[in-house]
Amino acid sequence: MKMRFITKIQGNMKSMQNIHTRRQTSCVLDGSYASVFKGKSMNFDELREYVAGDDVKDIDWKATSRSGKVLVRQYVAEKKHNIMFLFDTNRRMLGNTKGDEEKRELAIMAAGTLAMFVNRNDDYIATTFMDGEKLKHYPFKTGLGNIEILLEDYYRAVTMENHSDLNATIEYVLKNYNRKMIVFIVSDLEGIHGITEQNLRRLKVSHDVLALYMSDANLEPGKIYDLGKDRYVDDFFSKDKKLQKIIEEKKLAMQQEAQEKLKRHSIANEDFDKAVEVEKELISLLGRHKFEKR
Repeated sequence: MKMRFITKIQGNMKSMQNIHTRRQTSCVLDGSYASVFKGKSMNFDELREYVAGDDVKDIDWKATSRSGKVLVRQYVAEKKHNIMFLFDTNRRMLGNTKGDEEKRELAIMAAGTLAMFVNRNDDYIATTFMDGEKLKHYPFKTGLGNIEILLEDYYRAVTMENHSDLNATIEYVLKNYNRKMIVFIVSDLEGIHGITEQNLRRLKVSHDVLALYMSDANLEPGKIYDLGKDRYVDDFFSKDKKLQKIIEEKKLAMQQEAQEKLKRHSIANEDFDKAVEVEKELISLLGRHKFEKR
């Protein structure tokens, strides 16, 4: 199997580490994930250097005093987690983010990076999304090959003809899954805004829920593409200061409403702009979820 998406994700992770040379973000993300999602029954694995997000209770003080470095006990969870990615495949995901990157591509980078850390813990990963009017579901499995297939099929499902509603995806999961899961909703601002209160409430009753949403591009001349009309927006409109203000006010209002809704249901969320910031934003998301769980 050709690992097209896995290779891109690994390359982005290396780029991120090169940018932040003083702090290996992958190591920090690994610690953040482990500190939030640990199994109840744990087996000692090895000692490693402390990174932000680790539980101070895991510090091995004797080993720390001997080595001169702060070392923590790393554990392997006996209980594997069930990770469910709910992808928004609406054609909006073909639009660009504030960082001038395609939402679909950035969604793959964000979810794929997270999936790779989930895979290190040997957790089970499943995916559900709408392929046009047909719902696609991929059952819980492990392995990089599984991740590649999920990302490849999600990529193909996002087309100009796809007008799907994320609520249909959520309702399928609510109807067919009773087991405890960690659910990651991957969408954009409009998609998150459109999820009903009832669906969020029902998801939270049984599962851990986190939301990753891709930002929306600003109204800049020569950069805004109208998906409905299949052409770029005329500079006459994108340079109009009054129109820019109206659009920005509407966007801010939608963002505020979406975040207030997520807050009511204690759902941690993070917006994504650029691929090079993915790991940093994932660390922030996991940190918020840890706070929400208190």
